[in-house]
Amino acid sequence: MSQSHPRISKAVIPAAGLGTRFLPATKATPKEMLPVVDKPAIQYVVEEAVTAGLDDVLMVTGRNKRPLEDHFDRNYELESALEKKGDADRLAKVQESSDLATMHYVRQGDPKGLGHAVLCAAPHVGDEPFAVLLGDDLIDPRDPLLQRMIDVQAQHGGSVIALMEVAPEQIHLYGSAAVEATADADVVRVSGLVEKPDAADAPSNFAIIGRYVLDPAVFEILRKTEPGRGGEIQLTDALQQLAADEGVGGPVHGVVFRGRRYDTGDRGDYLRAIVRLACEREDLGPDFRTWLRRFVTEEMQQR
Repeated sequence: MSQSHPRISKAVIPAAGLGTRFLPATKATPKEMLPVVDKPAIQYVVEEAVTAGLDDVLMVTGRNKRPLEDHFDRNYELESALEKKGDADRLAKVQESSDLATMHYVRQGDPKGLGHAVLCAAPHVGDEPFAVLLGDDLIDPRDPLLQRMIDVQAQHGGSVIALMEVAPEQIHLYGSAAVEATADADVVRVSGLVEKPDAADAPSNFAIIGRYVLDPAVFEILRKTEPGRGGEIQLTDALQQLAADEGVGGPVHGVVFRGRRYDTGDRGDYLRAIVRLACEREDLGPDFRTWLRRFVTEEMQQR
């Protein structure tokens, strides 16, 4: 019989990046606040955590990230104006973000990498497992990846990472995992990890994507982890140590994700995410799909 492990309750969202791929839009606006249709990308991520039962959310921020805090706070002036207009629909949308979760914030003083950002969460998380959700990865709510990862962690303990099969020529953009099959088709045992390897050196084409459920033992490892690739403290390097020595913090498993994922940190995929989500909206989809078909037809005729 599998051992039962404590369920997690806290989510950590690193959001201190500079968003250089979206300059000049992100010169004064956090990349996490860029809209995906009519909600900022970061709200989709917080909603995902809450849907999985994690309504205690710590956001690791940096300079110029105050709009993130403002978005999840109350805006009494705006709410009052909408209430006076009798605009109940927009009022509900404004209040939705401030009622989503119990939000906490800590600043990452120096941009020392994802591992350092996660380490900033140690005082808040304490000695319990927790989830990490990267704001660039939007997971379609119809494909509940995080909930599956939480279930796997509850069953096996240790840490769980999200994996996705990518083309070999794309693996250099991700961390890569060496894996072993388990009795569950979508779960693998992780025996090693490498951050952004060359295709020839990658242990597999299983790429790490931006969802983690971590044992708190990772904090002590991160405190001792030297800067790695890019001169940053890499979370992948700490996870490699956990995978190599199960006595430290339990095993590392991977959940292989084959659902819908949108990389809003990439300009092209950001645009594709907007199109896909807009097409599926009941209020926008019918008219937008009609326009899109006409636009694509006209473009093809001109080529």
